[in-house]
Amino acid sequence: MNAVPGIDPDSYHIPPALTERIQTPALVIFMDKVDRNIKQVISHTGGDVTRWRAHLKTTKLPQVWERLLEAGVRQFKCATTREAACLLTLLDHRGIEGADLLIAYPLLGPGLERAADLARDHGRTAVSVLCEDPAAADRIPRSLGIFVDVNPMMNRTGIEIDDRPRITEVAHWAGARFRGIHAYDGHIRDEEPSVRREQAWKIYDEVLDLCGHLMANGFRVDEVITSGALTFLDALAYHPFTELNETTHRVSPGTVVFSDTTTQTAVAQAELEPAAVVLTRIISRPTAGIATCDAGSKAIAAEAGDPCAMVIGHPELIALKPSEEHLPLSIESGPGPARGDLLLLVPRHVCPTVNLAQEAILLNDEGSVQIVPVAAAGHEVRIRQPVES
Repeated sequence: MNAVPGIDPDSYHIPPALTERIQTPALVIFMDKVDRNIKQVISHTGGDVTRWRAHLKTTKLPQVWERLLEAGVRQFKCATTREAACLLTLLDHRGIEGADLLIAYPLLGPGLERAADLARDHGRTAVSVLCEDPAAADRIPRSLGIFVDVNPMMNRTGIEIDDRPRITEVAHWAGARFRGIHAYDGHIRDEEPSVRREQAWKIYDEVLDLCGHLMANGFRVDEVITSGALTFLDALAYHPFTELNETTHRVSPGTVVFSDTTTQTAVAQAELEPAAVVLTRIISRPTAGIATCDAGSKAIAAEAGDPCAMVIGHPELIALKPSEEHLPLSIESGPGPARGDLLLLVPRHVCPTVNLAQEAILLNDEGSVQIVPVAAAGHEVRIRQPVES
């Protein structure tokens, strides 16, 4: 069957007078659940909101970022310059001083220059980037801070964590702009929480050893950033991070604001609720055992594997492999849904699911409904003007 913890089907009510008028597939955000998830994450920090550097790659909506700001979040992380531009514009509009944004991506060329332009144009907020190349550190534009990108065996980006000479050289060339260490442990995905914690804590031991090495060589390490959704509780439970004197440790999960079936299953103890779902209609009954809905891979992310989603309130329906516009559901028991029936899907991976949508429906706490653009989806496309000699 298709049971995922922490999901109460009765709490996902959309008035029939509204659903019958919504063209599907549609991304629907339950804002009361957004607020609850934000409060839950902050409660896991012991009420210290400064321990959370919220990753914006999941949410992509300024209306959701407003809720983070209202909760006191001021440290952020993003992956694209479009996300950065949307956040910085929002912060300026709100008149917020002293916020902090890390563009956690190894930007090069025009992308790096775009980040520098954003930092110069939005001076109320500190903007930093990642660096893994000592030769490039001194060439990063002066408007940007620098975090050394450390590879804790994820093998995606960064300097291997035991390559202290190279890490030290980046810190040296960064000079006064050196902010700290970014060590994302997203490769730790074991299904058993105790195994994940053991693996994560071994990495955190190495991170602290690296911090000690840098400080012994005269560098100030202001911040250490670790941990996405699957390990953020482990990082918050790692007591040596709370005993640092001159260094602040922050976790950087983003999925936790919306959650998804992966987060619900792997980190059930976080007690989150899926807040972003896909409303879909059954459009065909090609066989007695299959019902096909209209949320294919253009509406719900499929790169994380099958099943790509679960159906709220219907554990007897199992999502099969989607095609572009179709998601067949295997009917494991009962007669199954009829053509025209509406279902709510919780994605396996919510981040790219949100990125697929151009618009989202916000169901607000007081019952009002908004349709808003997913403003930070996709990438900016820019051609920088040539520099005149």
